[in-house]
Amino acid sequence: MTWSKRSTAWRWSLWAARIVTAVGLAIDAYVHWDLAPVYAEVRGTIDEGALFRAEAVVALLTAVAVIATGRRAAYLAGLAVGASALTALLIARYVDLGQLGPFPDLYDPTWFPEKLLAAFAEGAATAAALAGAIFTGRALGASRPRRRLPRRGLPQRGLPQRGLPQRGLKVTAGQSEQKEYRDQEEHRNDTRISPRRPAP
Repeated sequence: MTWSKRSTAWRWSLWAARIVTAVGLAIDAYVHWDLAPVYAEVRGTIDEGALFRAEAVVALLTAVAVIATGRRAAYLAGLAVGASALTALLIARYVDLGQLGPFPDLYDPTWFPEKLLAAFAEGAATAAALAGAIFTGRALGASRPRRRLPRRGLPQRGLPQRGLPQRGLKVTAGQSEQKEYRDQEEHRNDTRISPRRPAP
């Protein structure tokens, strides 16, 4: 698969995750808003109908953010909204927790079409938002420039190396050492050649 085909498939995957997340959250918002008057009959310090309307507003705003921006923060928000809504729905269906503080008793051990639709929409939105967050995270990681470390044994550009004369630089240290070494050798040769003086 060529690079152009990979990039095209990547873009289509991102758009698919984006659309599924937004549509799932929009369906979840519609169902909660439509059922809010029915569940408003369950009284408590906090009305259950008010909870349904709050969930509808949050889900709708998150769907708009996902479809408008497609950023990772929007996908993470969609993941949080979808997963929390699905968790609350399943707990209310199968577990009777009773009244918890100001919250009313949410136990509802029945399935009906709108409830099933909300469950499937929340599950799809959660999965798609997770995929979108992973895709955008990889895209951000790939777009960041990576700092390359120089290999050992290879000279770095712009940095003088030991033992390698650079252009425009005079290597005076090596010349002075060579001159000093030659002077020492000449002095040793002179002392060997010169006759010894007789002892007085």
